[in-house]
Amino acid sequence: MNQKNYPQVIFLDAVGTLFGVAESVGQQYAQMANQLFGLQLDDQALNQAFYDCFKAADPCVFPGVDRDQLPYLEYQWWESLAEQTFTQAELFSEIPDFADYFAALYDRFATAAPWYVYPEVHDTLAKWQRLGIELGILSNFDTRLYRVLDVLDLTRYFKSFTLSTEVGAAKPDRAVFVAALAQHGCEPAAAWHIGDSLEDDYQGATAAGLRALWLNRR
Repeated sequence: MNQKNYPQVIFLDAVGTLFGVAESVGQQYAQMANQLFGLQLDDQALNQAFYDCFKAADPCVFPGVDRDQLPYLEYQWWESLAEQTFTQAELFSEIPDFADYFAALYDRFATAAPWYVYPEVHDTLAKWQRLGIELGILSNFDTRLYRVLDVLDLTRYFKSFTLSTEVGAAKPDRAVFVAALAQHGCEPAAAWHIGDSLEDDYQGATAAGLRALWLNRR
């Protein structure tokens, strides 16, 4: 590829694209229950229930609210999802104090502990930077993502951060891609988007006029 074919900007999804959950979500949930209460829970049941509930949930977006309300609303959204997960897995009654449990779990996912960066990520991002390509995060995660990117040493690569909760719309909604492009003054045809979701990332970006690449890590 020669210089004239480089995109102006490459947008990247975060979870599942740059970094993933160590072991599994279910194992992270079960480990926290063991740490706090000494419980041995079925992590596979929790993992399946989480993905079933996550898929069925409405997007974690709150259009029209002030930004200072977002942390509270994000917390409520994830707490509800966690309650549904444990209920579906028939494990909710096992947790002595679910409010305390969830508070600790929510904080954990804002640290480096439950995450791992995929092995090629740092080298790839550094290479694109050297080529003069602008990089942006475009994610349906919540505002904890800023802290996660910091602790995983990923923030330094990116010029922009477009989060669904801050925009008030989630991928594959065109509005998220429009908001991301506006931060770079970039036309859709001059941008790429890379992500692990066929619907949210590939189809969403394609419909918004970007060149989309589906990163299928499975």
